[in-house]
Amino acid sequence: MKRFLTAVAVTVLVSGAAVAADLGGAHLKVGSDTTSPPMESVDPATGKIVGFDVDVVNAICAKINCTAEFVTTGWDGIFAALQQGEFDLVASGVSITDERKKSMDFTNPYIVTGQAVLMRVEDQGLTIDDFKAQGKKLSAQANTTDAMVAADAVGKDNVIAYDTFSASVIALRNKDVDGVVINGANSAAYEREFAGELVVGIQELESDPLGLVFRKGDPTVDAFNEGLAAIKEDGSLDQLVDKYFGIN
Repeated sequence: MKRFLTAVAVTVLVSGAAVAADLGGAHLKVGSDTTSPPMESVDPATGKIVGFDVDVVNAICAKINCTAEFVTTGWDGIFAALQQGEFDLVASGVSITDERKKSMDFTNPYIVTGQAVLMRVEDQGLTIDDFKAQGKKLSAQANTTDAMVAADAVGKDNVIAYDTFSASVIALRNKDVDGVVINGANSAAYEREFAGELVVGIQELESDPLGLVFRKGDPTVDAFNEGLAAIKEDGSLDQLVDKYFGIN
């Protein structure tokens, strides 16, 4: 886990720049799946949406004079809802891919993680080669880069995709599958939640840069890039990485 966190700390990719952008106090709605702690989730005690993505967006808004209201939205419809104007941007641990860039705009990456495989404790030590040789099944949330990584790793026939990430974890616990491909940024939270039962057995399958998502051509993305550069430059982003992913 230390290796993963070191990679996060040194591979946040933004360019330093003075902040000139001012959104004039604009109130922005932010779509988020809110099912992937510590990136974003709903606090059961307060009902509020909390997490790393929430704090990053709020820190950027503090630099460029805007406020953010997070809106829970299912992953399957999140990009369509953005295009339809239901909110102004998406912050939901979204991987930047060439295919997605054809229809939407991304900020510069605010964090780079490595995808990993969550597995049962008794299977710890298995490698991807073991999965392929033994015909073991991987699962992932459908229509995500995790699902694509899983298919690349063990072949499409050995991947079962579920509508939600939680369904993938349930399948793993029920022994319907043998591993779940997960964004490395979320892996520690699930190890803690299922301590003694599930463990991250394989790390850093692929590098995965994450960005905030806007409608194609939205000039607000430039302001967010300036704010992102500012929170990198003043150390605020590093502090948030430490808060959510640091070793205690």
